Amino acid sequence: MQGRTGKAPKREMVIESPQQYKSLAEIEAEVEAGSQVVAVKPKIIEPLDYESVIVQRKTQIISDVLRDMLQFPSDDFQISTLRRQGRTLFSTVPETAEKEAQSLFLQECIKTYKSDWHVVSYKYEEYSGDFRQLPNKTSRPEKLNTHLFEVDEDVEKDEDSASLGSQKGGVSKHGWLYKGNMNSAISVTMRSFKRRYFHLAQLGDGSYNLNFYKDENTAKDPKGTIFLDSCMGVVQNSKVRRFAFELKMQDKSTYLLAADSEGEMEEWIGTLNKILHSSFEQAMQEKRNGDLHDDDDLGKTDLSLGCFQDGFQTARDIESKMRSEARLKLFTLDPDTQKLDFSGIEPDARQFEEKFGKRVLVSCNDLSFNLQGCVADNEEGPTTNVEPFYVVLSFFDIQNSRKISADFHVDLNHPLVREMTSGSGSDPLINGDSGDTPLGGHRLACGLPQGALQYPKQGVFSVTCPHPDIFLVARVEKVLQGGITHCTEPYMKSSDSAKVALKVLKNAKTACSRLGQYRMPFAWAARPVFKDASGTLDKTARFAAVYRQDSSKLSDEDMFKLLTDFRKPEKMAKLPVLLGNLDVTIDSVAPDVTNCVTSSYVPVRNFEGNGPGSALLEVEEFVPCIAKCSQPFTVYKNHLYVYPKHLKYDGQKSFAKARNIAVCIEFKDTDEDDAQPLKCIYGRPGGPLFTKQAYAAVLHHQQNPEFYDEIKIELPTQLHEKHHLLFTFYHVSCDSNSKKKDLVEMPVGSAWLPLLRDGRVIMNEQQMPVAANLPAGYLGSQDGVTKHSGPEIKWVDGGKHLFKVSTHLVSTVYTQDQHLHNFFHHCQSMEMSEQASEGELVKYLKSLHAMEGHVMVNFLPTILNQLFCVLTRTTHEEVAVNVTRVMVHVVAQCHEEGLEHYLRSYVKFVFKPEPYASSSVKTVHEELAKAMTAILKPSTDFLTSNKLLKHSWYFFEALVKSLAHYLMESGKVKLTRSQRFSASFYHAVETLVNMLMPHITQKYKDNLDASRNANHSLAVFIKRCFTFMDRGFIFKQINNYMNCFVPGDPKTLYEFKFEFLRVVCNHEHYVPLNLPMPFGKGRIQRFQDLQLDYSLTDDFCRNHFLVGLLLREVGGALQEFREIRQIAIHVLKGLMIKHTFDDRYAAKSQQARLATLYLPLFGLLQENVHRLNIKESAPLSNHSNVREDSLVPNSMVMPQKPGNCIENALHKDVFGVISGTASPHTSTPNISSVHHADSRGSLISTDSGNSLQGLQSSDKTNSLEKRSQTPTSCSATSQHQQKERFIRRHSVNVPPLLPLDPEGRVPPMGRATKRVTMDFSLLSVPLPYLLRDGEGDGDRAAAGSRASEGKQEENIPIQVFLPIARLQPEHQQSSAGIVQSSANCPKLKKCDVCC
Repeated sequence: MQGRTGKAPKREMVIESPQQYKSLAEIEAEVEAGSQVVAVKPKIIEPLDYESVIVQRKTQIISDVLRDMLQFPSDDFQISTLRRQGRTLFSTVPETAEKEAQSLFLQECIKTYKSDWHVVSYKYEEYSGDFRQLPNKTSRPEKLNTHLFEVDEDVEKDEDSASLGSQKGGVSKHGWLYKGNMNSAISVTMRSFKRRYFHLAQLGDGSYNLNFYKDENTAKDPKGTIFLDSCMGVVQNSKVRRFAFELKMQDKSTYLLAADSEGEMEEWIGTLNKILHSSFEQAMQEKRNGDLHDDDDLGKTDLSLGCFQDGFQTARDIESKMRSEARLKLFTLDPDTQKLDFSGIEPDARQFEEKFGKRVLVSCNDLSFNLQGCVADNEEGPTTNVEPFYVVLSFFDIQNSRKISADFHVDLNHPLVREMTSGSGSDPLINGDSGDTPLGGHRLACGLPQGALQYPKQGVFSVTCPHPDIFLVARVEKVLQGGITHCTEPYMKSSDSAKVALKVLKNAKTACSRLGQYRMPFAWAARPVFKDASGTLDKTARFAAVYRQDSSKLSDEDMFKLLTDFRKPEKMAKLPVLLGNLDVTIDSVAPDVTNCVTSSYVPVRNFEGNGPGSALLEVEEFVPCIAKCSQPFTVYKNHLYVYPKHLKYDGQKSFAKARNIAVCIEFKDTDEDDAQPLKCIYGRPGGPLFTKQAYAAVLHHQQNPEFYDEIKIELPTQLHEKHHLLFTFYHVSCDSNSKKKDLVEMPVGSAWLPLLRDGRVIMNEQQMPVAANLPAGYLGSQDGVTKHSGPEIKWVDGGKHLFKVSTHLVSTVYTQDQHLHNFFHHCQSMEMSEQASEGELVKYLKSLHAMEGHVMVNFLPTILNQLFCVLTRTTHEEVAVNVTRVMVHVVAQCHEEGLEHYLRSYVKFVFKPEPYASSSVKTVHEELAKAMTAILKPSTDFLTSNKLLKHSWYFFEALVKSLAHYLMESGKVKLTRSQRFSASFYHAVETLVNMLMPHITQKYKDNLDASRNANHSLAVFIKRCFTFMDRGFIFKQINNYMNCFVPGDPKTLYEFKFEFLRVVCNHEHYVPLNLPMPFGKGRIQRFQDLQLDYSLTDDFCRNHFLVGLLLREVGGALQEFREIRQIAIHVLKGLMIKHTFDDRYAAKSQQARLATLYLPLFGLLQENVHRLNIKESAPLSNHSNVREDSLVPNSMVMPQKPGNCIENALHKDVFGVISGTASPHTSTPNISSVHHADSRGSLISTDSGNSLQGLQSSDKTNSLEKRSQTPTSCSATSQHQQKERFIRRHSVNVPPLLPLDPEGRVPPMGRATKRVTMDFSLLSVPLPYLLRDGEGDGDRAAAGSRASEGKQEENIPIQVFLPIARLQPEHQQSSAGIVQSSANCPKLKKCDVCC
């Protein structure tokens, strides 16, 4: 770079404002296009063989004091097993489930719900992200400490004490207060208070005075002063006046003041106490310093020279400590360090857990009708309902015409009323019944206390998709007695209630004693649950009325019609209403709710069981069968809900009486004679937990009855072909006045429903014939036809389908999806026999693409586990590729539904490759890499390959976890990196990376999102491979990938490239990967020897591969357009900020070692100083000299001497952009403004939070001037003095390059020294070497006058002259005027270059 001649006009480098940036975009494009040369691809530099180098230089590494910066830790990763913590007290899987399970799908589901979590944890993972994710990141200070420099002393003496106090960061406070009479001889009263304006002022010595005036004009002399250095404390005193406080002085006197409000009083008290506290600390510090020097004086006569040196060293230590305490890391001031940027943060994966929708607590309090009486025989009991009633609650969604919850049965009857049915044939056993089958026994072994679910009154409902059209419906039933109209008539009248109650009570007792186990529909009521779609509960709503149940409108479809008209008063007014009240309230469920029991009767944690009926029963939600509402199953659940719908018996001729028809439901596992039903049906309140039979409600005198009952069954773990539902129909005799003692019930037919069809549980609505008799082996006959081998069956009404029933399966171990069932069934067949070929497996794998979305989500862990198992066991490449295709489909579906977090949870916690028993077993990582390569081939399906690219993170994470498990389980983690994996796997990884390259770098235009995601995922994979694989091999893959990018690429490819570099360089062991140690041979004899380690040479890029690659790419990007330059600089700056805040490298020696990796940056920036978003401005005219002098450029300040060339200085903006102290669009501040606002000086704009606004033009007032309230008009002499002080504070001497003497010593500096101005923000670490001792202040000026005589050389080492902050007088003798820095000279000490 050639300098301009002295005759050339002076031109300044001015940073553009954002407005100028927009207006000059086209101009810059034209300039760059005109000057652009043909892009040449940079030379390929092969990286070093990392593993060989660390072996060859093992001695050098071990002997290095900072060996931790050169070695990977041995405990870098570990595999841990976390115990699965369910929300229940006991496992939801029955104890005998694993033994009973025979089908592969069932076995895998149980294994999924019982297995623990398997996690690969990286010890230093918190250091592997962006600098914002570092632990213990230093927060930005609210206010910076002020430094006073020697060169500012003459100006400071002229300033007033108040200004001096504010520069020292003093406290300022002023306002109106009431001052009490200060004459102690006169008592203080309300009238003695006078309103005065108080102003808190700080003096030059740091002490404070509290002055008071009659008005707000503080420029005149105060009326009085309170000297706070004599104040002992400030306390509140409200005895005389409100909001008063007093200042207690050392002479026992007090000053009484009062504020207008409590807030002002507290502010004044807090401010004054703060001043007193700081003054006390300062006094104590001075006392400690005084004691130290007193001790020194006392022992002077006894001290030897060594002791004197020790005392002097102690003083230097104190001085150094005082400086260090106030010193901040420069990047703390960078605005980017305070921004909350979550773009680079990977989503956090959580363990699978059972999730619920909006949970609603339904509490049933009371059901009372107007018709009441005393049911006790002696008529001394309380007045209650005269007969028992039973309430069934459930949620109905009229918007989607769905019943969205199971039934919740409640018995609100008084104990005396409940005794009315005790003599009937109903089962009197309660929760203590232990059951006589294993199925009923394993649930009762879960620790439920006696009677906890005997009479539950509170149910916990869950709604996944809440909205206002969801209703809570209550159906009221009573003991079978007669027709609904006849039974409800007494409850609709209000006259003669006592006489009617006695009559109803008499009839009820008769019915209860004879028909107590049969129920009949009686009434219904409804109320809305939610106010809006956000799930806000409508707690104010009530059951407005209890309506009579219409015997012809019992079905759920009829209920939907009634609820549709519920908000239409004109239609609801036509319905008959019963006189009564149902008190049911709803509320939100607390997260830590206690005494809760699941729908499977398993107690939840925090279960206490304080008494009978105290448990809260969770009611099953029927979640919509759509993927977005589904979640992976985590608990064992196996429920079947049976709904008898309709029986058409009006045409039957087989039975004489068949009117009051009751249907009895049983669950059997065989059709043999005398086969007992299984005790697996959930019981009703007051009965046992599980029963053998359940009855539906009976309609009086109906030959074609409808049913609305729900029967809940706990299915056995392993179902077989003999498991079936048996429906038995009975004619119930309701006539108790007959002289003949008829039987209560008489069978009038049977029907059965096998549970399995094609291996799956039958669901949805079924119609079946009814048989008049039930011989043994009846399962052999179905659909009204008797098979040849089956028994002879007499069918009712000629075998017509007379009975309609529907079933609903809520199971986490059985699936309704035929494709999924077939796949697992074929996999099991292949394990059991060799007849099932892998060719057919491909067909079943392809059919999995048609699997339903909600089924795929529900069984996600089980499905993926099986796919990985098939991947490693198959011997055909086609099977492996199709397995991976199915995974791609599953992963893509999850992303489309917004459920990708389930995939992250699976990979992190669930996925565990099969144990590597021998070398013959295939590994997941190798097979997956091969299959991914096959899918990415150009000849394959481009849709699948695009999905694989877009969601490649999942496959790479699974591959990495397989690597970790393989190393730990095989024990190869103890081997060297080159021996851990086979050559075939390395080849597979290399092939995969090479196959990805063209998809990312060439096809990004067709599918930008897929290419961007693949680029990021590949970078994360490469970064993680450093932990497990040969690091030299990984370097080669990075190099090969970088070679796909060429100069002149579009902006998108530059974004890809630097995003890749950003992720890779964020590796937690980035520093050891770069081997920050000297690679030179022997002692330094020539300056060229320094270039080996501190210049961007081929050897530097090879030895320090990652940092060399990054600096090379940044250098190449600086030749491109502005946006590309910004991308590159942003990545480099982020990495340097991370080094600053990394607490592992906080020591100065470690920071110095880190700095050696970035020393080539100086030459790189010096070559590209003119490209960093700056422009050359024409010299201002003569009439604007004052403004020109008043504006010291943020980019550079240079002495006004002929012959200076702008290219000879390192531009301040270069370091500002890199260090974060200046953005590419900051304006030029006024040096006088900066000086008066803050005397820091070494950084013009230190507080990045108040960054300078852009200058629109030279005639506009600077925004910083406005903030500092500094007048813009000042004398030229004052401006010149301030500018000279700035130059002195920011100057360096640039000497010519001199050869080293034969002994390696640095020769004395010549006189041809050039003085330039620069910012030292980047140089907060020691420089490589020190050339010579510094000069005094007088020599600096002389050197500056000789600056024009020097000639610029390449790679000029820089000697830094920095002013020293003012110290205490007793320590100034130990301070030097020049900060020396050295990195490689053993005879010279290292110290920080501080501003």
